[in-house]
Amino acid sequence: MGDILLLSISGPDHPGVTAAFSDTLSQHGVNVLDIGQAVIHDRLNLGMLLEIPDDRESGAAMKELLFLAHQHGLEVNFNPIAAEDYENWVDTQGRPRFIVTLLGRKLSAANIGHVAAVVSRHGLNIDTISRLSGRFSLRENQPTRRACVEFSIRGEVDDPEGLRHDLLAITRDDEVDVAFQADDLYRRNRRLIVFDMDSTLIQCEVIDELAKAAGVGERVAAITESAMRGEIPFNESFERRLATLAGLDERVLAEIAETLPVTEGAERLIANLKHLGYRVGILSGGFTYFAEHLKKRFGLDCISANELDIADGKLTGKVKGEIVNGEKKAELLRAMATDLGIDMRQTIAVGDGANDLPMLAIAGLGVAFHAKPMVRANARHSISTLGLDSILYLLGVRDREVIE
Repeated sequence: MGDILLLSISGPDHPGVTAAFSDTLSQHGVNVLDIGQAVIHDRLNLGMLLEIPDDRESGAAMKELLFLAHQHGLEVNFNPIAAEDYENWVDTQGRPRFIVTLLGRKLSAANIGHVAAVVSRHGLNIDTISRLSGRFSLRENQPTRRACVEFSIRGEVDDPEGLRHDLLAITRDDEVDVAFQADDLYRRNRRLIVFDMDSTLIQCEVIDELAKAAGVGERVAAITESAMRGEIPFNESFERRLATLAGLDERVLAEIAETLPVTEGAERLIANLKHLGYRVGILSGGFTYFAEHLKKRFGLDCISANELDIADGKLTGKVKGEIVNGEKKAELLRAMATDLGIDMRQTIAVGDGANDLPMLAIAGLGVAFHAKPMVRANARHSISTLGLDSILYLLGVRDREVIE
C-alpha cells in the first residue's frame, strides 16, 4: 500500500480549479478515495482523500500541488492518514444514515448550534450540511421568506424517543421547525400525498363558516376547538355541530366555496409534486362539496370527505353515509395507496387536528401542519413556521429545482 493523504484546498473560487488539480494528480497515478466540495459566497473548500500507490510519487505530487495552488491564489494542506485509520473509516460505512431538516423564516447560528448539539449528544455524527433554500436579500422586506438547511448524519440511535424529545424542544424554544428522517430509498421516492382540508389546505374551518352564515358561529366554534384539541370524540362533536346547520340554504355553500382562503404555499407545493408525478388527494372530515371545488382548482386526483344531506335546497343537519373520522381517514389512506399500487412508505399525509393523527402515524411521512400542541407532540414531524411548500424541503428538493 502506498501513501494516503487528505488534501484540503481553500480560497477564491473560479472555473477550472478542480480540473487543474485533478489533472496534476492524474499525472502521478493518484486514486481518489473520497471527495467533497462546497462553495460558500465564492469561497471554495475542496477536500480529497488520495491514495498514491507508489509512495515515491508523494513528494513530487505535493510539490506540484503547492505550485499549482500558488498560481491560483489558493491554500493547500496535506494530512497523512494511517492505513489503520483508513480501514476503520471504511468499516463505518454500513452505519444508519439520517436527514435532519432545519426550517424557519431566518436561521441563526444558535438554531444550527442547537441542532448540532442534540446530534452530538445522541452519539451521531454530521457528515454534510447543505442549504436547500434560495438566497434572499437583507434589504427587502420578504414576509414569506424561507430558510432551510439539511444535515446528513450517521450513527446508531440508541434512544429514539429521547432524540425526538430533544429536537421537539428546539422547535418550541427557537421558533423553528426540525424534521428527523431515515435517509433511505423511500424518502426520495414518495408517490402519494393527502391533505386534510380545513385549517390545512385552506385557512379556515368550513363548518365554522357555515355556522356563521346560519347565525350559530360561536356555538359551533367552541365545539370545533374542543374537538381539535382531542377533548371530545370527533363523531360526537361533528354531529352536534352539523345539527345546528339544519335549514341553511344550499346557495350559501357556493358563496363560501368561491372565497375559500388557500394556505400559503399550497399551490406551489401541489404544482411541483404533480410535476414530479405525485398523486395528490384530500382526506377530510369536512365536506365533499368544498373538496370537489378544490379538486377542480388544483387538478387533484382523489378526494374523500363527508357528503352533506340536502333536501328541498336546505341542509338537513346530517351527512350521507359513514362519518369520515380519524380512523376512517387512516383506512381511506391505506385504500388509496393499495388502489394506486403505492407502498405505504411512499405516502405523505398532512393535517392539523387530533383526528388526523391516525393517518399521520401510518404514512411514510406524516406532517402536523400548524397544528395544536397536542397534535405536534404526538406527530413524528411538524411544520409551524413556514407554508405548505416547505414540505418540499423534507423531500430534499432545493429552491432552485422548484417550478415557480
